[in-house]
Amino acid sequence: MIGALHSFIFAGFVIIVGEAVNVSGRTIAELDATAGDPAALGAVGLTSNLGFGALFGPHIAFAGGVAATAYAAKRGYIDTGWGYHEGKNIFWCASCHRLDVLAVGGAFGVGGYLLTYALVEIGAPIDPIAASIVVSAAAHRAILGYSIFGSPHGDGFLDVSPFEREELIATDGGEGAPEQRLAVEPWIPWHYQWTGVLVLGLIAGALAGYVFHRSGSPFLAFGISAASIMILNDGLDDDFADFSITPPLTHHMTLCGSAGVLAFSGVAIAEATPATVAAAVPLWQALVVGAVFGAIAALIGELAERLVYAHGDTHWDPPATAIAATTLLIAILGTVGVFPGGGYVPTL
Repeated sequence: MIGALHSFIFAGFVIIVGEAVNVSGRTIAELDATAGDPAALGAVGLTSNLGFGALFGPHIAFAGGVAATAYAAKRGYIDTGWGYHEGKNIFWCASCHRLDVLAVGGAFGVGGYLLTYALVEIGAPIDPIAASIVVSAAAHRAILGYSIFGSPHGDGFLDVSPFEREELIATDGGEGAPEQRLAVEPWIPWHYQWTGVLVLGLIAGALAGYVFHRSGSPFLAFGISAASIMILNDGLDDDFADFSITPPLTHHMTLCGSAGVLAFSGVAIAEATPATVAAAVPLWQALVVGAVFGAIAALIGELAERLVYAHGDTHWDPPATAIAATTLLIAILGTVGVFPGGGYVPTL
C-alpha cells in the first residue's frame, strides 16, 4: 500500500529500534542478573515480528510491492517517464489504492511469508528472507508474462556500455508506456564499476564488523543501511536523471559483513553482547572479516545487477540475491569447519 521501497525503508527504522531494544536487554541482563528479568526487554521481538515480520518484512512487504509494481506496469497504470521500464519503478505507489494492485501485492506477500516459513522449518542453510525475495522475483516475472532474464544488448549480460552510450530500444511495456527506454538499465546507475563496488563493499563491511563488535547485533548495521535509502528516495528528480543526493546502497554489504563476523566469532546470536563478542574476536579481526564478506556481497550484488536486473523489465533485487548467495557461503564455511558455525544461518 505504501510502495516497495518505502516499506523497506520503514523496515530499516523498525530494525534499528528493535535491535536497540534487544541489545539493551541482553546487556542489562549481563551486567545485573538480579534486576528482575531485563532480558525480557527483547522478548517483544520488534525486529523479528515487525522489521523482519508480517508488517515490514522484505519478503512480504517489499517483494509484494515489487510484484504489484510489475503488475501495474503491465496494466499500464504507471506512466512516469523515468527512463527505465516502469516495471522497475519501485519508488512508485500512485495507483497502490487500486484493488487489483493490492490483491497482487498481497498474494505475493503471502507467498513470500509461506516460503520463508518453509525455509526456516527445514533449516535451509541460507538467509530465508533473501532467498524468498529472489524466488518471488523469478515467480512474478514468469506469472505476469515477463522474460525471466531479459535480452542482453551489447556484448552480453555483463556489458553495461550501452547504458554509458545512452542507447535506446523500443519498450515492450504496458498500455501508455513510452515508446523507448534505455537498452541497459543498471540497478545503481551512479555506482556500478567493479572497482568502486569492491571498495565500497570493503568499507561498508568493515563498518558493519565494527557495529557488530561494539553492539553485539548482527542486524543493526543492516537497519541503518536500509533506513539510509530514505535519502535516496528524497534525492531523485522525477526523470531519474539528477543524482544530486545519492547515497550508496549498502544493506547487502553490511548484513553480510556482520553475518560473517558473527559466524567467525562462534558466539550464539542470543548471547551476543559487546562483551561476549569482544571476548571471542578482537576488533581488528572483526574489521577484516567484515570487510571480506562485505566485499563478497558487493561483488555478487553487482554480478546479479548485470545478470538479472539490467536487462530485465521488472525489479529483481540484486542485494537480496547477494545476501542469499553470501549467507549460503557462510553456511558452507561453517559446515566444513572453517568457521565454528553459520552464525544466524543453519549449517548443512
